[in-house]
Amino acid sequence: MVAQIIDGNIVANDIRKDIRLKMAELRLDGVTPGLAVIMLGDDPGSASYVRMKGKACTELGMYSQTLRLPSDYSEASLLHLIDELNANKKIHGILVQMPLPRHIDTQKVLVRINPNKDVDGFHPINVGKLLIGDRSGFLPCTPLGIQILLSRTGHRPDGKHVVILGRSNIVGKPLAAMLMQKEEGANATVTVCHTGTKDIGAISRQADILVAAMGSPEFVKADMVREGAVVIDVGGVRVPDKSVPKGYRLVGDVDYEAVRQKAGAVTPVPGGVGPMTIVMLMQNTLLAAERMQNLD
Repeated sequence: MVAQIIDGNIVANDIRKDIRLKMAELRLDGVTPGLAVIMLGDDPGSASYVRMKGKACTELGMYSQTLRLPSDYSEASLLHLIDELNANKKIHGILVQMPLPRHIDTQKVLVRINPNKDVDGFHPINVGKLLIGDRSGFLPCTPLGIQILLSRTGHRPDGKHVVILGRSNIVGKPLAAMLMQKEEGANATVTVCHTGTKDIGAISRQADILVAAMGSPEFVKADMVREGAVVIDVGGVRVPDKSVPKGYRLVGDVDYEAVRQKAGAVTPVPGGVGPMTIVMLMQNTLLAAERMQNLD
């Protein structure tokens, strides 16, 4: 068996078509969705991701503002900047690129963002809404992208056993909460494994759908995957490789070549979950603009 490749670019492109149609309707009313991205420091991975966000905005005709700040930027200055963006009517979505430098309190920053502009879905109000199944908030981009990717490629999680490797606030926890909801595209039995889990392989082999989101390169080996399972790789770490032009390879949390010989379907890295995360951010920004227009 050789696994079906779940191409995130194809699904993301279909969603972009829907976004463009809704963008055209907003423009008729004189509204251009605007996204502000704040990045502190010069982490290469974060910088690459921020560039992709800006490019996606440009391609869709959204207003984009990228604020690149030094790593020693003060917490007080960052909070003041967020206040200014909260008050800026051209900005409908605010995203602070994680992780932040150690001298800044991440929770304090997340709480400062207006929940109605929290297009990353990390404000406690939006997290609370997610947990109780209230869709009036914003859902975090990567978990939402995974859920939609599964549904649109014929791998609906309804009634399936989903095993998630990783309990981060960005992917593992919110994805578990989303997939256990009693609603279409969810309704799964969810198990979350983490660093305190004993014999992860014994649990991962029970999965109909296995989601690897630990940030540990090629952690998931073929013997950890049940025959025919769907494997979603959320990882993405730059590994030095002088044999390629860029000098590095992007490696996921899954031993891709080995696992694709056993799984029923698998996402590649890059080209799997990544494009979905970006397009979900665009979709959330559009949604924020629509909601603000209704409030006006």
